[in-house]
Amino acid sequence: MKNNWWKESVVYQIYPQSFMDSNGDGIGDFNGIIQKLDYLQNLGVDVLWICPMYASPLVDNGYDISDYYKVNPIFGTNEDMEHLIEEAQKRKIKIILDLVVNHCSDQHEWFQKAMKDPNCEEASYFYFRTTENDKEPNNWRSNFGGSVWSRLPDGRWYYHTFAKEQPDLNWECKELRQKIYEMINWWLEKGIAGFRIDAITFIKKDLSFASRPTNDGERYPVENLTDYKGIGTFLDEMKEQCFDKYNCMTVAEAPGVDDAAFERYAGKNGYFSMIFDFGWENMEGENDKSSIHAVERWKKKMFTHVAHNSGIGWSAIFLENHDQSRCLNKFLERENISFYSASALASIYFFLYGTPFIYQGQEIGMTNVKWKNINDMDDIRAKRTYEEAVGQGKDPDEVLAYFSELGRDNARTPMQWDDSENGGFTCGKPWIKCNDNYRTINAQSQVNDPDSLYNYYKRLIQCYHDHADIVRQAEFRPMYEEYPGLFAYEREVNGKGLLVIVNFTNEKLMFQKIDQKCELCNYHETESEWLQPYEARIYSK
Repeated sequence: MKNNWWKESVVYQIYPQSFMDSNGDGIGDFNGIIQKLDYLQNLGVDVLWICPMYASPLVDNGYDISDYYKVNPIFGTNEDMEHLIEEAQKRKIKIILDLVVNHCSDQHEWFQKAMKDPNCEEASYFYFRTTENDKEPNNWRSNFGGSVWSRLPDGRWYYHTFAKEQPDLNWECKELRQKIYEMINWWLEKGIAGFRIDAITFIKKDLSFASRPTNDGERYPVENLTDYKGIGTFLDEMKEQCFDKYNCMTVAEAPGVDDAAFERYAGKNGYFSMIFDFGWENMEGENDKSSIHAVERWKKKMFTHVAHNSGIGWSAIFLENHDQSRCLNKFLERENISFYSASALASIYFFLYGTPFIYQGQEIGMTNVKWKNINDMDDIRAKRTYEEAVGQGKDPDEVLAYFSELGRDNARTPMQWDDSENGGFTCGKPWIKCNDNYRTINAQSQVNDPDSLYNYYKRLIQCYHDHADIVRQAEFRPMYEEYPGLFAYEREVNGKGLLVIVNFTNEKLMFQKIDQKCELCNYHETESEWLQPYEARIYSK
């Protein structure tokens, strides 16, 4: 199905360090993923997105790449990676990889050469500046805190949007771009089906590098840094020289892309197949996530955003990823977390306009960790924020409580396979703390339980596949918006359609009879004119 096979696919995201360890070293690996391919095939997913697996010092969990052509030996060998691609293909599962080309590692050969010789070709692959007063070239703030500039021993400053160990690549350099395109095509020739593209809107810089105004007491102001004019030249070139040749799936992490720019990025002739829809990813500013006010505010934000995007392009829709806290904690109060609320949440997002993504462990209801010690955490951003906050006099326990609610490491704890030690993830010492609740929340207890969350996700995926023509083509239309706490929308095309109805409250809701076939419900027995707390129904016609 040329150019849109991904519009009928369900994607499962794997964080390889935390998925399955096959050799007991405490780190997930390619052979571990191979061991669990039957589990994923049984779930019904079509595509696996594997987070960075390239050679890396792991300063930022693999998003600092030191060799684009080699896999990180902690995960296995290049041959193991090729074996994984082959075994997945046997099960009709495609694989996409992360593409991290805004920056590389400071250990990459290019940067190492540039450090030694300011006049070598590789020096043009980065942003180097010198200043007369020994101060940073400007006052822009890094996304990880502090200046975007770090200094080499020879006095040169280099630019990094993220950690100082992640120097930004200079996309203005034609030779650098060609090196990147060669690498992309090399992986596509290996048989992968595409890429999730990291932080791509940062590749174009404001080349004036002019300082920004600061507020009182502020040294490094927050600078947008994204989607600068002219970025389309680079993205069109990459699409033409790489993506279009292979009919591959490309999903961009594109911070800074607003509604006005959405079509350029993910429209019919956009730079990418889709971009992640961050427009409704959380309930920011809500102290009580269970209140009708919070639910209605979130619903309005979601439906407004999806309705706009559905008319002009394609989105990647998700509840969790490796940079987010777990969705059950993000959208629900702890006392309301249950099979019913988890399955209701899954039902809300799964049939929106776009390709649904499931993050590892989401299908069994994994939750956030209660972090008690900063040393149990791994996230470089969290550790630096903790040091900065405590240094400013904030209570360490309060800072840890913040990370227990919103920290990225909540999604990076090991996959909980069974109730044995370390959740069956490893027979060694896991690289990061396991969640203490693995004895009650694990895959083994759910796979053969027809009433489990795992099997509800399995039925959702089957329903999605059964109605592929609808999810691919049908417009999105909100329904019954007058009911507070009710998420209801229709997808209809050529007289066929799906109607999604979810009571996202912890109370019964009087509704109206629907004269359509109920394809899926998370309750065994339902009252036609009443919706139980967190009841979800999927109708077809």
